[in-house]
Amino acid sequence: MTLMLLLPCLASAQQIQVTIDPAQTRIDWTLGATMHTVHGTFKLKSGAVTFDPKSGEASGAIVVDASSGESGNQDRDKDMHTKVLESAKYPEITFLPKHVIGSVAEQGQSNLQVQGVLRIHGADHDVTMSMKVDKTGDDIKASTALVVPYQEWGMKNPSKMFLHVDNKVDVSISAAGKMSAATAR
Repeated sequence: MTLMLLLPCLASAQQIQVTIDPAQTRIDWTLGATMHTVHGTFKLKSGAVTFDPKSGEASGAIVVDASSGESGNQDRDKDMHTKVLESAKYPEITFLPKHVIGSVAEQGQSNLQVQGVLRIHGADHDVTMSMKVDKTGDDIKASTALVVPYQEWGMKNPSKMFLHVDNKVDVSISAAGKMSAATAR
C-alpha cells in the first residue's frame, strides 16, 4: 500500500530521456538555385535530450557533423564547406533544447514545440521547432522542419555570376531513438 502512495511522487521525480540513433536519423536540406533545386544531406553525430514533462525544462544536445554535408557535386560541396559553413573551423552544428511545450502520449502520436538554441557557424540562434512524435513502447520517431536563413545568420551566399541561390535553406529531419525515464537532476 505504501508503494502505491509513493508511485505518483516517484513519477513526478522522473524526467524523460530521449537518445537518438544516428544510424536511424535523416537530415535533408534543400536550396533553391537558378534553374534547379539543390538537395543534400548531413549526418547526425549524436543526440540525447532530457526534459521534465511537468515544467517543460529541457537539456542535452543534438550534434550534426557539419563536414558531412553533401549534395552529390564535389565542387558545390567544396564551396559549401570552405565558403559557407567553414566546416574546418566550425565542425559541428548543435541544437541545444531549452524547453518542450506539449506532452508525449503514452503510445501513438503527439505534437510538440521544442524551443532551443541552434549553434551554427560560431553563432547561437533561438529557434522553435514543431515536432511530430510517434511513440511505440520505448521506441520513438520524430520529425521536424526548419528554415535556416544562413545569409542573415552571417554565412556567405555562394551565388556566382550566372548561378544564384536562395538566401535560406530548408531543412527536414526525421529521427528515431529510445525514450526512457531518468531520475530528476
